[in-house]
Amino acid sequence: MFHFFAMLSRMKYIRRWGLMRNTREENLSEHSFETAILAHALVLIHNREFGGNLNADRAATLALFHDAPEIITGDLPTPVKYYSREVRDSYALVEDMAQQKLLSLLPEDYRNVYADIILSEAKADPLYRFVKAADKLSALIKCLEEERSGNTEFRQAEKATRAALEAMHLPEADYFIENYLPSYQLTLDEQDH
Repeated sequence: MFHFFAMLSRMKYIRRWGLMRNTREENLSEHSFETAILAHALVLIHNREFGGNLNADRAATLALFHDAPEIITGDLPTPVKYYSREVRDSYALVEDMAQQKLLSLLPEDYRNVYADIILSEAKADPLYRFVKAADKLSALIKCLEEERSGNTEFRQAEKATRAALEAMHLPEADYFIENYLPSYQLTLDEQDH
């Protein structure tokens, strides 16, 4: 019996934004899904608007699994995770251990397929920059949703996330922010026009 997929289904129990007051809780499963959609979109934008030729489906797959180790580690809040080099290095070791644990839940002949998606080495894939940008866009969308609900707790997170996106110098993310992000501020009726 192999437990990999049952373990992945537990993503829905991992809460994000643990240090913040939320008007609506967000779980890791929702975040991973949204990040996959956004990574796919960013690569399509890269291909169609900027003359690229990258695999949007692979980007979506990388994004679906980008936080999978958090099933084991939990979602460590950003201020804690990046508090110091020692904390970052220690967390990287814990994350590597969690990745190996997840892979051990698969039959041997499936491990290489998922290792290519889950292990830290996947971050060397040229597509991973789109996954990182999608991850930040998902966070920005969460901030905007919270602020729209009257929760001012996310103001600083929004500023920091926007700054992180700008620092990426990714024209595809800029294009998404300009052309698609404003729609997230609208009501359903407003989006229908």
